Amino acid sequence: MIEKLTPFLIFGASLGSGLIAGLFFAFSAFVMKALYRLPPEQGISAMQSINSTVLNRLFLTVFMGTSLVCIILVILSLLNWQDPNAIYIFTGSLLYLLGSLLVTAVCNVPLNDALANVIATDPESLGQWKDYYSKWTAWNHVRTISSFIALALFVFVLWRM
Repeated sequence: MIEKLTPFLIFGASLGSGLIAGLFFAFSAFVMKALYRLPPEQGISAMQSINSTVLNRLFLTVFMGTSLVCIILVILSLLNWQDPNAIYIFTGSLLYLLGSLLVTAVCNVPLNDALANVIATDPESLGQWKDYYSKWTAWNHVRTISSFIALALFVFVLWRM
């Protein structure tokens, strides 16, 4: 029964990782650069606003739902390791879980939490903003690349099926 669901799970992981990859890509490609070009107090305030609104039902459903599907796919790929697609399913799922979910939880969220405590008009905020921008953007590049590679692996498996 579960083997019959695997293509649907892979399709769901493809959609989810693609949506998340696109979101992360937008931040890496232009959103963070645009915020950094603003006066620091405006960039800080804008990013604080983004961080407080991103945790909504739609985003969390896609982000965490994709994580759940990837956990299931890791288990299924290990149980069916003899399947020629198992390595691709396993790798794509692990890339999403480690490169997207874990990096977000361990790197980006703590940076966001620290930024939430920054007073945008404080003269010391400029240094904090520069530090935040460089670290957050670097980790976002990791999330972007991981999510895109996961997407590519899932699409590759669907193509082979």
